Amino acid sequence: MPQIFPKWSNTAAKLVPILIGIKLILVVFVFWYWFSPLSLEVGYRPVQPVPFSHKLHVSDLGVDCLYCHSNAEKGPFGSVPSTQTCMNCHEHQANKDSLKFSGVMQSWHNNTPIPWIRVHKVGDYAYFDHSAHVKIGVGCVSCHGRVDQMMVVKQNEALSMGWCLDCHRNPAPHLRPVDQVTNMEFQQSAVYRQMAIEKAKSLNPPVESCSGCHR
Repeated sequence: MPQIFPKWSNTAAKLVPILIGIKLILVVFVFWYWFSPLSLEVGYRPVQPVPFSHKLHVSDLGVDCLYCHSNAEKGPFGSVPSTQTCMNCHEHQANKDSLKFSGVMQSWHNNTPIPWIRVHKVGDYAYFDHSAHVKIGVGCVSCHGRVDQMMVVKQNEALSMGWCLDCHRNPAPHLRPVDQVTNMEFQQSAVYRQMAIEKAKSLNPPVESCSGCHR
């Protein structure tokens, strides 16, 4: 009886499952990386309605993070500064007539909020409390990066569940004295590193259960 399939079909039959497996791995990798927060959200840098340089205000002028984001140590949200907060300095100490400042002046005269575009956002399905993290000494830089060097603020971390859990499982490297939370250049000394390890053990406890964040 003559052969129906050519000889090379035997090799093809062995290669097809391997090729399908490689394709599946590539598809999984594409979705795991390119459709993850690490790829889609890290680096997000929207154009704000008012050009604001954190480098100028924080690094050059020495404005503390909590002066503008005062709610970060008191409540669940970091909050953006009101126009009044801007005018506390600019009304008497800065050029109010500059083009860059026109958005603030318009907000001030019309008594309307500046429509800032939010950069850092945890999913609505997850509970996050800024004050709880600030009060135990988690530095701003751990989540927001070196904002003091940013001319335009961008998202520095994925803010994903895995990223949060990495910190919750090993919080010690991110802990510092509470009065150093906004110090972007703080480095743990050998002595404080050991203290941070002991402090991490005493947390009540670091949240790892689903119900801790998904309430």
